Amino acid sequence: MILHPTVPTGVMWAAYYKGTRPGIPGLYNRLGRYLDRGPYSHMELIFSDGLSASSSFMDDGVRFKDIGYSSVGCWDFLPLPDADERAARQWFEDHEGLPYDLWGNVRFGTNFARDSVDAWFCSEAVMAALGFAEAYRYGPCGSATVLKHFYKTEMIIVP
Repeated sequence: MILHPTVPTGVMWAAYYKGTRPGIPGLYNRLGRYLDRGPYSHMELIFSDGLSASSSFMDDGVRFKDIGYSSVGCWDFLPLPDADERAARQWFEDHEGLPYDLWGNVRFGTNFARDSVDAWFCSEAVMAALGFAEAYRYGPCGSATVLKHFYKTEMIIVP
């Protein structure tokens, strides 16, 4: 797989989707960014070998996926130095195939919906894989802020 040139292999990264898909998925992108009060509607964890992992409504939940990140201007990247890649990969292997947590994601807009203990939305899965407690509290934008401070790194903004 060929990754976007700003994403070197050999280190672990978080990738943040700031694009807008056509049709109904685009409405979901816009709504997610609005409710999370920031530029991102989805996130992925990129392992040092280039394989990505997350949870996606369109992919039916927790999964690994080859993503090239070639859509210029649709992704920003955050390096995660010193992240425990082995533990994060193991988390995704242990949870692969579990469903997408739509109700947990709805919680950001309603504040009354409860997250599911056996389903995961994107940032919840990534934050849990990285070892953060109460991962359901993090949307993509909130996770970007927390991970920048925790790993003391800066977002690579791709125009």
